[in-house]
Amino acid sequence: MTAVPVQLPVELGVVVAEVRERLADRPGALTAHRVAAALRATGRPVGDATVLAVHEELRRDVLGAGPLEPLLRLPGVTDVVVNGTEGVYVDTGEGLQPAEVRFADEAAVRRLAQRLAALGGRRLDDASPFVDVRLADGTRCHAMLAPIARPGTLISLRVPRARGFTLTELVAAGAVSTAGERLLRAVVRRRAAFVVSGGTGSGKTTLLAALLSLAEPTERLVMVEDSHELSPDHPHCVWLEARPPNLEGAGEVTVRSLVRQALRMRPDRLVVGEVRGGEVVDLLAALNTGHEGGCGTLHANSAADVPARVEALALAAGLGRDAAHSQLAAAVDVVVHLGIDADGRRRLREVGIPERSARGMVSIATAVSFGIDGRACPGPGADRLGRLLDDP
Repeated sequence: MTAVPVQLPVELGVVVAEVRERLADRPGALTAHRVAAALRATGRPVGDATVLAVHEELRRDVLGAGPLEPLLRLPGVTDVVVNGTEGVYVDTGEGLQPAEVRFADEAAVRRLAQRLAALGGRRLDDASPFVDVRLADGTRCHAMLAPIARPGTLISLRVPRARGFTLTELVAAGAVSTAGERLLRAVVRRRAAFVVSGGTGSGKTTLLAALLSLAEPTERLVMVEDSHELSPDHPHCVWLEARPPNLEGAGEVTVRSLVRQALRMRPDRLVVGEVRGGEVVDLLAALNTGHEGGCGTLHANSAADVPARVEALALAAGLGRDAAHSQLAAAVDVVVHLGIDADGRRRLREVGIPERSARGMVSIATAVSFGIDGRACPGPGADRLGRLLDDP
């Protein structure tokens, strides 16, 4: 990856700080003329190159994502993270790589984090030291202030793709093998209820959107998300997005409440963008009441860990262990698991199918696993998956 050289020389960073203080004393439009006047007031030499450099840095400081803006415009960028003054990293599809961007001091990082939070209508200060917001362009921003965060204020930006990947494009990129593509198409065509599992950044939302794009055009997709990320290429989509409480602690709308509302909206497919809390209870209940083809994503280290993850979320929401496993066994037909290889490549690793033991506990039997070369290897659940997908 070619890093973007936007770092200011140290001495120029000092000049910018001095000019910023002088401009703050007399509010007004940020113009090159005012910058030149402030530079003269500091007693420093005023040249066209210096004026333009300081003006551009100050403009970045008050507009958009500041010095991170060029990184957000890189082709294929998915994530930009800031570790205080220690470094900035960018992911363009090959894992996080260091970028040639530096902040002069902790105050500059904190200032940017607070401005991004304000753009999303949220507060970020010592009384409320972390925030998760969606910016106007769809970028998801999470920030946490020092000293709670170390080595300094942390900023994480998740960049939405202008257009979602198709399953064919994921195959071309090596994320899904041709054998995996045939299997996933059959899952969607059969209207099986499925969960896409994987770790953070493994591509769960990307794959889910690609699979939803395969749904019949006549189907109505109702998507419930904590923060809007799903954008399938489908003619009939509606979205419900959760809302955090305001500064007075009122006005919160939870994912769980939205799942209940979605059931009244005549969904052909009910989709929960990310199951991370009590909404798992309502989703499992919905999938057990005739809503075929429902789906969602779930954080899990492996397909085998999905029942334990569902159990933990359900217990926190007041649903007992036996009931959680019973609901899971009846609600979910297929588990699609993604992983990240050592080289940073996101890849379909496994397709599993739930099995219920005599004691009523659910485990995930591997139906098909996929090697690094994409070769499909049948597992103990292969026959059951085949019967499920062949059943008209």
